[in-house]
Amino acid sequence: MGEDRLRVAWLTTGRGPGSYGALEYVLDAIDRGLQVELAVVFVNRERGEAEPTDRLIAMAEDRGVPVELLSSVRFRKAMGGKVGRPGEPLQPWRYAFDAEVAKRLGQYGFELGVMFGYMLIATEELFGRFRLLNDHPALPDGPVGTYQEVIAELIRTGAPESGCMMNVVTGEVDRGPVVSFCRYATRDSANAALWAELPPARAQAMSTAELEGTALFADLRARGVARERPLVTETLRAIAEGQLTVPPPEPVDLTEAVEAAVRGAAV
Repeated sequence: MGEDRLRVAWLTTGRGPGSYGALEYVLDAIDRGLQVELAVVFVNRERGEAEPTDRLIAMAEDRGVPVELLSSVRFRKAMGGKVGRPGEPLQPWRYAFDAEVAKRLGQYGFELGVMFGYMLIATEELFGRFRLLNDHPALPDGPVGTYQEVIAELIRTGAPESGCMMNVVTGEVDRGPVVSFCRYATRDSANAALWAELPPARAQAMSTAELEGTALFADLRARGVARERPLVTETLRAIAEGQLTVPPPEPVDLTEAVEAAVRGAAV
């Protein structure tokens, strides 16, 4: 790899097809000329913990990317730590875990880290040492939380649009400075029938788990996935080419480039 390439660390839990597909998409873009080098893929699981994660690890290794594994579950158990609950302060073991992650990542000499499908909230032990970006499946002023929670909120409110964004990782989850974003319609003629079947008034009485099983949820998820991968790639491209700083003076709208990539993938 040339020295002029942007060296990136990729952090993921690799728990599903979205994480696998995003990493594969970026690696394919690198093969096509994206001036980025993946210095390391860090996974907070070890081999044998989950088949989808094992598949991602194997793919990264097959593509020649260094892989660093540290199981957060085994680390917690070894320290006698407790599983944190939503809304509570992070457990002490989490700070120790991130300190160990930072120590390991420090060996790879990267300029930027990307968290994609990384299911742990980063502590200052990690984001205080490295410049990290997080992928979030909503607009800058949109819902926070997992993609399931975001899509459920879109359905309950009848939102006409949504988006994806990349933000700087800080102590404020999903609310660090926004670097880039894209927009897309969530209501149009193609899914009007699905909205008619599940109007917001009905959706408000349904749990997120119930909404996740609907055709409308699947439609909105597919629209987001189709755009979150090119958004990451186009963000990295802009940073690598010196067109985008982290953080920028103002968030950069990459909708045009993302939609061009989506159209290209559909051909």
